[in-house]
Amino acid sequence: MNKDLSEMTLEELWDLFPIFLINHSDKWDQYYAEMEFFLKNILSDCMIVRISHIGSTAINGICSKNIVDILLEIDSDEDIEKVATLTMNNGFILMSSSPTRISLNMGYTSNGFAEKVYHLHIRYHGDNDELYFRDYLNEHPDVAKDYEKMKLSLCKKYEHNRDAYTSAKSAFVHKWTIEAKKVYIDRF
Repeated sequence: MNKDLSEMTLEELWDLFPIFLINHSDKWDQYYAEMEFFLKNILSDCMIVRISHIGSTAINGICSKNIVDILLEIDSDEDIEKVATLTMNNGFILMSSSPTRISLNMGYTSNGFAEKVYHLHIRYHGDNDELYFRDYLNEHPDVAKDYEKMKLSLCKKYEHNRDAYTSAKSAFVHKWTIEAKKVYIDRF
């Protein structure tokens, strides 16, 4: 009998949901568009500033985990807990929460990944470094390929440790996000 995800240890979750990368797929843009439409409908009474496709699935031509990351920026006057509750009432599961950032997911099942998997990052408007990183890598394919090479080297090493995988990428992401913010200044 399968355990409910909420009953699993972190190690059991990491074993059930290993890190593996697949070649870039055009389906990710379609999955994003479907979820953007869904979010706009369920959050129509909320003060949404912007919904954006972020993460490696939003970077042209590089491999990625088969997970579509979405950044949902809300107005500073909006109640972040209310927005999170509405998404949880519509199929998302809470991953982490702080007063200014809430992360949720959809597509994780007790049998492993569903066909469509999403990570939703709810933040206040302006907390959006991922947009700079995404645009910079899309406009600098050589940097994107370096990122891909690094991810490929890390995914086997940290196949069952998402925190270590993310941490090992952080210096690269930070470096190029800083550069992107210099280039794009106030793009977002």
